[in-house]
Amino acid sequence: MSTSVLSDLKIRFSKAIADAFGAEYANYDPAVAPSKDAKFGDYQCNVALSLTKKLKQKPQDVAAQIIEKLLINETIKHIFEAPTIAGAGFINLKLKLSYLETQLAKMQKSDRLAIATVDKPERVIVDFSSPNIAKEMHVGHLRSTIIGDSIARILEFQGHEVLRLNHVGDWGTQFGMLITYLREVYPDALTKADAIAIGDLVELYRAAKKRFDEDEAFKETSRNAVVELQAGGTEAKLAWQLLCGQSRREFQKIYDVLNIQLTERGESFYNSFLADVITDLRETGLLQEDQGALCVFLEGFTNKDGQPLPLIVQKSDGGYNYATTDLAALRYRIRQDQATRIIYVTDIGQSGHFAQVFQVAKRANWIPENVQTTHVPFGLVMGDDGKKFKTRSGDTVALKSLLEEAITRARADIESRNPEASEEFKQDVAEAVGLGAVKYADLSQNRTSNYIFSFDKMLALQGNTAPYMLYAYVRVQGIGRKGEIDFASVFDNLNGDAVKLTQDPEIVLAKHLLQFAEAIDAVAEELFPNRLCQYLFELSQKFNQFFEQCPVLQAEESERISRLSLCDITAKTLKLGLNLLGIRVLERM
Repeated sequence: MSTSVLSDLKIRFSKAIADAFGAEYANYDPAVAPSKDAKFGDYQCNVALSLTKKLKQKPQDVAAQIIEKLLINETIKHIFEAPTIAGAGFINLKLKLSYLETQLAKMQKSDRLAIATVDKPERVIVDFSSPNIAKEMHVGHLRSTIIGDSIARILEFQGHEVLRLNHVGDWGTQFGMLITYLREVYPDALTKADAIAIGDLVELYRAAKKRFDEDEAFKETSRNAVVELQAGGTEAKLAWQLLCGQSRREFQKIYDVLNIQLTERGESFYNSFLADVITDLRETGLLQEDQGALCVFLEGFTNKDGQPLPLIVQKSDGGYNYATTDLAALRYRIRQDQATRIIYVTDIGQSGHFAQVFQVAKRANWIPENVQTTHVPFGLVMGDDGKKFKTRSGDTVALKSLLEEAITRARADIESRNPEASEEFKQDVAEAVGLGAVKYADLSQNRTSNYIFSFDKMLALQGNTAPYMLYAYVRVQGIGRKGEIDFASVFDNLNGDAVKLTQDPEIVLAKHLLQFAEAIDAVAEELFPNRLCQYLFELSQKFNQFFEQCPVLQAEESERISRLSLCDITAKTLKLGLNLLGIRVLERM
């Protein structure tokens, strides 16, 4: 198993810089990156120019000294051609064909494509999806759910211990409001499981919210019902459990369809820890009273008058809020779960909230030096009109109906292209293509941007879409069927020298295959799944160019084996890469 070429190079250059100029440069950024222009090489180190002022030397001389130390290690000579210096001290490196061929042989024989797991696995929490009880999951939950799942998959693949948490909204005022309303209009729903359909429950929730906003007496009764629930009242607790159970079953149907694994730990889980948050904040001296509420005044956040903004952690009526729960959850995840990296995947509108929660937790000394907390924000899903994606009647689009529509449209396409296929085949392909298209269309966007939801674009067979990737994979399986080749047995009998790179399209494809580990590393570090989507799209393009320009089945025996190997490694890379995005491949379409 090996690390990516890029991460290996960064380590080597860091050592060479320290060896050349002293230990104080041991942590200096080596500025190593893939070359933007292939004519200069495959990788470039741009550090010399930034060291010029510090060392009072010409950049070319700095580069020459780094190269001298770099080449002391003989291994580097087996990987790269002799380094060259260009312009203002840019060090260019070109991979040797012999190294490419050796690495491809390793990838061929490995289930993990010869990608090593991390040396020091971390305990990571990914908090994602997080729908609210008594509400249907909608298109807004789509982004959190599939972005979070993809990040979790990639970190798990790297060897980290990942706890996937579903922080469902299962506590608070909305329950008092809903229980109070149901007592009036549908009391059976509070004593019998599934007495009411989830769609009807959503409508009743809306009606309850309207009453809550307009009727002071109803609002007061609702708040009392929350107090009853928080105090463990038998009737209120049973009603709450029934509502949660019903919603949970509906959520699970969607998670099953999307193949999402989650551990539910809702807001209610932290209820018994909320008082400890207040005690802790009081002991650190951060807690202040303001108009009867207990709060922490924030640094760097101000109101309209320029005064420091308070984060309220206990309301004047003694109740707790969203921020209190998130502080309790963060504290629990660090102390009890022992997580060293905590990732929250929510919409961009909550960026300020998490910045405030993290600030309070840091100032309270709850976040040790070795713990990293990160908010992973995402933009809105938009309709064709450039506004927030809604139904024609102006309602939020239910996630269930959106996924059903994607499968229906994919099914219609298969019916038109392959009407003779079996019902079972058509449905299987429709589900893989429809759901894969929805996931990929979302993940291929820079998550911080809004994007326009378009079934036509996401189901297109050309462009950066799931169907384009799936067809590239199916194409390789088609080569195997046409040539009556069992890929596994062909390469099992070879001695590791199957690949011989002679043509440019072969070399371009081989180099890109070697960059798969780099794409995975980039997503794990920066948490942008679109980096992996872009890699897979470029891989599909490079494979199609190779396939068109380099005959495979018609080639001479040794060349044929080499090209079949490139096809097989490409298919394995596409399959693994799409799996890390939560998308399954098909053998035929």
